Amino acid sequence: MSTEEEIKKMEDTGNCFACGQNNPIGLKLQFNIISNQFIAKTVVDRNYQSYGGVVHGGILTTMLDEAMGGYLFKTGEPAFTGKLEVRFRKPTPTDVPITVRGWVVSRKRNVVEMKSEIVLEDGTVSAEGAAKMVVMKTIGE
Repeated sequence: MSTEEEIKKMEDTGNCFACGQNNPIGLKLQFNIISNQFIAKTVVDRNYQSYGGVVHGGILTTMLDEAMGGYLFKTGEPAFTGKLEVRFRKPTPTDVPITVRGWVVSRKRNVVEMKSEIVLEDGTVSAEGAAKMVVMKTIGE
């Protein structure tokens, strides 16, 4: 399969687990680009918890990854996660407002280093992500 075919397969079907509005079990994150950051405000309900009242680490990791990869996709640079590191700083409670945000740190050829974080209502960072995203090149590049 060519890179062009792979990119076409990446079209938004609305079924993404993190941001797809058509996915009945998805997180339905709605991101906006604000001051060079990809930002979503949300409340994660207890259906996505690990132990009582705390968001599961895998869900948090998904949100951090989406804040980075989704940003590139939204700005016309389809990419995949080459490397992802997550640091959990404190438990993220369910059923309270949180903010997820991601931004570009640096670029080298088709590798984009990015960071993301989940911020509680009081401004405390509960989780951080760092990734190397690999931008898919189109034919002729």
